[in-house]
Amino acid sequence: MVMDPRIPAIADHLLLIEHEMRIQGLWSDAVPGADALASTEPFSVDRLEFEEWVQWIFLPKMKLLIEQGQPLPSVSGIAEMADHVFGQRRGNWKPLLKHFKDFDLLISTSA
Repeated sequence: MVMDPRIPAIADHLLLIEHEMRIQGLWSDAVPGADALASTEPFSVDRLEFEEWVQWIFLPKMKLLIEQGQPLPSVSGIAEMADHVFGQRRGNWKPLLKHFKDFDLLISTSA
């Protein structure tokens, strides 16, 4: 089995996203309840804040796919959602938004 050549760059971007979320104070030690994590809505918008979804669902799922050698998604709309969410908040979100945009670009690049 041939490793997807995007994996090292994607793994790096997942770490960059986590790092920037920590810097921006968006990282939490409080795990959301099981009912919140069980949402079936896109980005769990009905039960989680976007940054909670990134921390507790998106990042762990992507890391698991990489660790298990599972196929990676070929599209991602996370940058658009991040733009929508952070565009309504005060703060310097440019570094975090860039990481999400770079991630989307990497995911959509052919393996």
